[in-house]
Amino acid sequence: MVITYQTIGIINSPFKNIEKMPIQPGGALGIAGSIELDEKYVPALKDLEGFSHIYILYHFHRVNGWKPVVTPFLDNTARGLFATRAPKRPNPIGLSVVRLLGIKGNQLKIENVDVLDGTPLLDIKPYLSDFDHFKETSSGWLQDVSEEVKHTRSDQRFKDD
Repeated sequence: MVITYQTIGIINSPFKNIEKMPIQPGGALGIAGSIELDEKYVPALKDLEGFSHIYILYHFHRVNGWKPVVTPFLDNTARGLFATRAPKRPNPIGLSVVRLLGIKGNQLKIENVDVLDGTPLLDIKPYLSDFDHFKETSSGWLQDVSEEVKHTRSDQRFKDD
C-alpha cells in the first residue's frame, strides 16, 4: 500500500548541518526555532496556544534508505532499528516534543528544537501530560545512558553509505 502525505509547513532551526545537532529535545533545552505553517492551515491552530508543549511530526528529508540494525548515538552496540530513534527508517518520520512559546499568524515560536533547519512538517498535536506521561516505564537498553542525551550530538553515523 502506498500512502502519500503533504507537508503542512517548515521547521526552522539554527542547525544547518546534521553534524553537532542535538539528538533529542532533552539535549536541546533552550534552543529556539520556529514553524512556518502553510497559510491554509492557520485556522487549525485555533485553541493550540493554551498548550505549553506540542508534538511535531516531520519528515527526515536528508535521510535515504533504512537499515534493520543500527548503532545508535548513545551506544556502540548494534540494535534493532525499532528499539532506537535512529533516522534511517522504512518511513523516515521524526517525532519531537517542543515547547510552544507563541503563535502569530502562521508562525509558531518553539523551543527545545532538535531538528534540522528546513525540515518538512507533517503534523502538530498537543502534548498532554495527563494522557502522555506514564509513571511506571522502562527504557530498555537506554536505562543507564539517558542522562547522556543532554550532551550527545549527531555525527556521521547515519549519513548515506
